[in-house]
Amino acid sequence: MRIGILGTGTLAAALGEGWIRAGHEVRIGGRSRDRAAKLAERLGRDAYAVPPREAVAGRDAVLLAVSWDGVGEMLGLAGAADGALAGTPLIDPTNAVAHGVGDLLTERGESMALRIAGLAPGAHVVKAFHLFPAGLWTGPADDGRPRATVVMCGDDPAALRIVGELVRDVGGAPATLGSLDRVRQLEEVAGFVIGLAFAGVDPNSAIPRVS
Repeated sequence: MRIGILGTGTLAAALGEGWIRAGHEVRIGGRSRDRAAKLAERLGRDAYAVPPREAVAGRDAVLLAVSWDGVGEMLGLAGAADGALAGTPLIDPTNAVAHGVGDLLTERGESMALRIAGLAPGAHVVKAFHLFPAGLWTGPADDGRPRATVVMCGDDPAALRIVGELVRDVGGAPATLGSLDRVRQLEEVAGFVIGLAFAGVDPNSAIPRVS
């Protein structure tokens, strides 16, 4: 596939590395052209640093790998308000969560995924990759088993299928929770996990195991 990545941080690097390993082409657009160029050079063949508008043009999927409070600026640079992402699967891994506490920073009843959908008219937003640290996706899988289950929410079946393929390409197992009507529920899980982890509790110990 032809994948666009908006952002130059650890998740952009980890997923970009995995997708290139799987044979995809990646275009990287960042607020800093220099950082985008350095990341593309690090990822090597099939990775290209371009302006954000070029990073989303003609792509099979786009990853929005920026902090939640940088979403508006990055989508603005990419021309999202002008329809640059219309018809494109747009992967949202953002967490609008207070660091170390887990409180959601969106308004009551609001979700980041739906906020992003409003900023990028026509884009097929899929919530995914927001529950695990970037380091989970780096390097080859050891034994062929999924590294983790990546739970997704989205309204467009074709976009969910494409993102599911990209999840498998980095060693994950995709699972669809439902449409964007349920995405706040999925975003609240991040707050639950982060809050417990910073309190010194293993979140896995608080989830019932189904035999």
